[in-house]
Amino acid sequence: MHRRILAGDRLIAAFLTGCVLFNYPLLSLFDRPSEIFGIPLVYAYIFVAWAMVIALMAWAVERRFK
Repeated sequence: MHRRILAGDRLIAAFLTGCVLFNYPLLSLFDRPSEIFGIPLVYAYIFVAWAMVIALMAWAVERRFK
């Protein structure tokens, strides 16, 4: 029971992290006319942040079953 509550808390934390990462103030920091490997900076940031949120959720779910 304790691990189940802890996993739920981790998923909520990952969701809130995603909300913060995709909110206006942080997105505006990366909205610049520069590129990384030919990809606009804002698109690279969105992709990396999205991958990080998915990794956090996968980590929270995997830790639930161990």
